[in-house]
Amino acid sequence: MSVNIVAFGNERDGFSEDSQQPSLIWSYLGRSALISQIDSSLSASHVGNPVFTEYQACVFGNVRLVVHDCPIWDIFASDWYTSCRLIGGADIIVIKYSVNDKTSFQELKDSYVPMVKKALNHCSVPVIISAIGARKNGVPCTCPLCTSDRRSCVTTSEGVQLAKELGATYLELHTLNDFYIQKYFGGVLEYFMIQSLNQKSSEKMKKRKKIQKCHRVQPPQLEQPEKMPILKGEASHYNTDLHNLLCGCQCADVAFYSEDLSTVAEAHKMAQSLFAVETGAASPLAPYGAPPCILPIRVVVKDSVFCSCLPDILLFIYSGAFQWERLEEDIKKKLKDPEKTEEVLEKVKCILKTPGKQNSVKVCRSHQIKQLYNTSLKLFFNTPVLADVIFKIQGATVPAHRAVLVARCEVMAAMFNGNYLEANSVLVPVYGVSKDTFLSFLEYLYTDSCCPASILQAMSLLICAEMYQVMRLQHICELYIITQLQSMPSRELASTSLSIVSLLKKAKFHNSDCLSTWLLHFIATNYLIFSQKPEFQELSVEERNFVEMHRWPSNLYLKQLADYRNYIHSQKCHCTVM
Repeated sequence: MSVNIVAFGNERDGFSEDSQQPSLIWSYLGRSALISQIDSSLSASHVGNPVFTEYQACVFGNVRLVVHDCPIWDIFASDWYTSCRLIGGADIIVIKYSVNDKTSFQELKDSYVPMVKKALNHCSVPVIISAIGARKNGVPCTCPLCTSDRRSCVTTSEGVQLAKELGATYLELHTLNDFYIQKYFGGVLEYFMIQSLNQKSSEKMKKRKKIQKCHRVQPPQLEQPEKMPILKGEASHYNTDLHNLLCGCQCADVAFYSEDLSTVAEAHKMAQSLFAVETGAASPLAPYGAPPCILPIRVVVKDSVFCSCLPDILLFIYSGAFQWERLEEDIKKKLKDPEKTEEVLEKVKCILKTPGKQNSVKVCRSHQIKQLYNTSLKLFFNTPVLADVIFKIQGATVPAHRAVLVARCEVMAAMFNGNYLEANSVLVPVYGVSKDTFLSFLEYLYTDSCCPASILQAMSLLICAEMYQVMRLQHICELYIITQLQSMPSRELASTSLSIVSLLKKAKFHNSDCLSTWLLHFIATNYLIFSQKPEFQELSVEERNFVEMHRWPSNLYLKQLADYRNYIHSQKCHCTVM
């Protein structure tokens, strides 16, 4: 460890005849009892004069003391690079001046102190300002060529003010004897030397602790579990299915005619029931096993204006009676007559009624246009009103409508329109599905939504959806199962009787690839829970290998954790003193 001191300035009186007067630094090195093995050399030279005189000595026994002394300020300014480098590496800075050389002091204050402050650059290096010599009260020079009084002295207040500018310690040494050198200047200098050594020792200790901390055995870092595959949902095509049902005229059982008996549009009894049109008594449901009536009911619309707008009105009805603004725009473009447009729109508002009821809806006011009755197919779900097919399941019967089934399910469309027994039969048996599950399936076909009561019910509904190839319902059930499992806390997951492995096997068997992949990741992510369950042994070899490969926490982490615990235990067993 070493201490670097940089000294600037000339403590000799420039007009003194005693040129052999010792310097402050050399006097301290020669008189201090702490100094041993003094060595001096010139580190640079300038026109035969020393620039920085370097002294090296030992202090406090084994601490190396390096001193650079620059007595000439002009050289300090000319060799600015060397000066800045020395100031930057200094632990203590000493600035000296003679109290009897006012001109040199003024030059120091005006020119060199700003340069020293710039070189320090806000460093907290202690600075000692030493005012050396006894003030001489001689008679000033009266020569008219003299521009300054070279015999005037530097006052104590001027030296103190200079020390304040630099944040330095101010000392006055009247003479370079043992008292001022050893006890006064030496005491202050050695105090700062001790402070510097303590700071270096503290920084060295911190650095050593930091290095030891870096090399100390750190606990293993538990990485985040591997991200499970994201299940993407399928967009609803409910409105498209109903629009295709109207445009394709599948299972149409109502035909609208104009007064000249030309066909205007074909629709379904469910749509016809929305109109307050006198068509006679509705045909009852055909007997069980008998084929449904294939002849559509003929409805004659005598209002020619209303009849011309009927296709647009039917499209509005099939869209769920939610697109009123679009209906207004379509009728306005077709009729191009405000009065006739308003008349047709008023009739539409008047003829809407709730399906299954005989009373018509009262005339709607203008501010109630957006509150028209919902004509969603939900109103026909699980009701015998206009039903033309009956499903027999688990000894119970469930009424339904062929038009909805054909529009919403391709498998049922092929079943009712192809060369199958169901095409000419009203009573259709259903096997392999419970009544509750099949009702939930039909509810989705009618409403485009479902809400399973449990994970097991969602899995049963998923199997039914796969049976009838309704992919969106299958995705909804997958998403429900994933959401429910993700929301389970670990304690509940460990105690639940629900078999995740059984869900995995069902998902694989029924081609639910997204769910089966997610369940495998779920088992791997919660490895410590599922590996303790008996069902874990039911995994196939391929599935077991996948789970072991992607398990969390990994075997590597558990091994590192065990090694770290053994290390900590062995350290605690050691004696902290020895």
